[in-house]
Order: sequence, then structure tokens, then C-alpha cells
Amino acid sequence: MDLLAVFTTVATQAQADALAHAAIERRMAACVQAETVRSTYRWQGAVACEPELRLMFKTDHAHGPALEALLRELHPYELPAIFAVPVVAATPEYIAWVRESLA
Repeated sequence: MDLLAVFTTVATQAQADALAHAAIERRMAACVQAETVRSTYRWQGAVACEPELRLMFKTDHAHGPALEALLRELHPYELPAIFAVPVVAATPEYIAWVRESLA
């Protein structure tokens, strides 16, 4: 299994759309899902609690480094959270669709 779920968060729908479209257009992700979350974190000595959109990019290990570079380049945050989680199970048909979408 070589699939990855790559995550990041952004502040606005426009930012989410820009990252998602760039990844899909460049075939670095087969699909990008966005969902509203509320993040509580410490930043520059203060505790913040803000609404954000969490993005999950569906990709594979081969495209992971290029996707990370793209997110670093286009991300609006000074210090974006960008991390990947290996997918441990998926249907063969879904794996085939991801591979086809990335080709």
C-alpha cells in the first residue's frame, strides 16, 4: 500500500480552494477534502482559538514530496502544519482510481 493522506489547515475557503485546485491540476492529489474545524493552539506566547478548514489530500508516496513542496510554496501561513499519514487499507478499486488520477 503506497497511499498517503496529507493534511494541512487554512483560515478561509478561498485559501482551501487555491491549495486544492493547485494540487489537483498538477496531479499531485487525486482528491482533496475540506472540513471546518476549530483549532486551539499556542502561537507567539498566546493561546488562540480559531475556526479553520482542514484539508486532506489523497495521494501516494511518490507524489508526497512534490505535494509538500507545493503546499510550502503556496500556503498562506508563516508556519503551516503539513503532515502525512500512510493509508494502511483501501479497496483495490480505490487504489487504482488514485493511481489513475495521479498519472
